[in-house]
Amino acid sequence: MLTEPTHELAVPTRVGHEHSGHVSQTASRDDVRSLAVPDLDPLAQFRLDGRVAIVTGASAGLGARFARVLDAAGARVVVTARRIERLEELATSLHDGLVVGCDLAERGAAGALVDAALDRYDRIDIVVNNAGVDHVEPAIEESLDDFRRELEVNLVAPFDLARRAAGAMVARDIAGSIVNVASIWGVVGVGQIPDAGYAASKGALVNLTRELAAQWARKGVRVNTLAPGWFHSEMTEERMFQDERSSRWMRQRTPMGRGGDEHELDGALLFLASHASSFVTGQVLIVDGGWTAV
Repeated sequence: MLTEPTHELAVPTRVGHEHSGHVSQTASRDDVRSLAVPDLDPLAQFRLDGRVAIVTGASAGLGARFARVLDAAGARVVVTARRIERLEELATSLHDGLVVGCDLAERGAAGALVDAALDRYDRIDIVVNNAGVDHVEPAIEESLDDFRRELEVNLVAPFDLARRAAGAMVARDIAGSIVNVASIWGVVGVGQIPDAGYAASKGALVNLTRELAAQWARKGVRVNTLAPGWFHSEMTEERMFQDERSSRWMRQRTPMGRGGDEHELDGALLFLASHASSFVTGQVLIVDGGWTAV
């Protein structure tokens, strides 16, 4: 199901950097190496003017925040999730957004999403693989169907979207960036909150990132992982932050003594999505208040 916002917005002119020495944010993969700015404007490389980004799982929480951040940095954003009414509400706050309602775990959904983005904008520069599900249950009791569902949504769907988007980037000679959103579960065990399927899928997503980065590096497509710790989100709010026992356990275990606020992922996301990280690929950027450091 494809819909576009029906509202009319006055789109402000994007503030660009047109003086000598600046390279367009839609530069080809060979141009990215010449993005050095003679008059030293280090913030310029974080801009996303003219670029097109896909954000999955954008109907709420961190995904919605990611879409707004990329939009604020200048990107045209394709937002996708199953709850289309929430996407349409989100789109009213975007300058040039496209709403695509779909379940990426369904066969053919990733291809339809990529086609919709190309039909509208004729390019894809950024993919943020944020959609995910969890299933908290001791491993001995978890059914294979529940385990498979987590792998399907958290691992297979991101792979399908990444490979299709990367194909479009390579065909258009675009210096693209794919950001897979994993979790601290992807690098350490948690145990006290049992979810083997989530841990397995996020751990696999981390190493999938490395493999895709290695395969696509010379094609101009970078692949990195953003791994959040305990952040306020739709998935964690009731279970972690509103439950005093769980919240106390999290605060005691985290060196910074608290969970993260959603804006504290903005900088990490922009770094990985933009040309600011043009020599970074196959890496895991963990934003967790020190959780995995101890």
